[in-house]
Amino acid sequence: MDEPNQQQATLQDVKDIRQMMERSSRFISLSGLSGVAAGILALVAVWVARYIIFPEYYKHPIVPSFPEYHQPSVIVGSGRSGLSYRGDEEYLQLLIRLIGLAAAVFTAAFLSAFYFTWRKSKKQGVVLWNPTSRRLTWNMIVPLAAGGLFIAGMLRYHDWRYVAPACLIFYGLALVNASKYTLTDIRYLGYCEIMAGLISMLWPGYGLYFWALGFGVLHIIYGIVMWWKYERA
Repeated sequence: MDEPNQQQATLQDVKDIRQMMERSSRFISLSGLSGVAAGILALVAVWVARYIIFPEYYKHPIVPSFPEYHQPSVIVGSGRSGLSYRGDEEYLQLLIRLIGLAAAVFTAAFLSAFYFTWRKSKKQGVVLWNPTSRRLTWNMIVPLAAGGLFIAGMLRYHDWRYVAPACLIFYGLALVNASKYTLTDIRYLGYCEIMAGLISMLWPGYGLYFWALGFGVLHIIYGIVMWWKYERA
């Protein structure tokens, strides 16, 4: 074997070894299409919340401050205009509708992500549930669970102002925390989610629109980039 062919064979061996090591330490079967699907579902959910659950959003004078705990007021508008709900019964109905919408969207997004990831892992010949994917899942669950409990505490005291920022920030932290066990590109999505959450704290009444940006638009952009970069061929 001449020297150029030998060098080429050596480089191919090194490339194969690197791919084997990457597969053993990182879960690389995440599909970009799952990000696109999650983003579309998030935009649909925001539309439902905006025009069905909050049909009068930004049309009524906002309550300037929170009343006492026994007379809760849910402020879902901005500093200029918004919509307020008074009374425990009306608050509970609103909360149930929002939780139901969130649960439905989360379930649909999870099922779509599972399907596209399963399909990609099957094409790659990789076992879907392995030690690496378990580490990935655990590193996402911890920040998400902490964020969920934090948001539940805010809702317990009828404080909605920073629910949207908290959702985006904790979700971004979960992505950054889990990125060391999967494709590093997901870390940049996490950074963008965190930035969107921090910026949304300056405009707490526009949480729905920041949700649309973070969970909708950013997911779609991320999914398209991932598909173009890793799956297009």
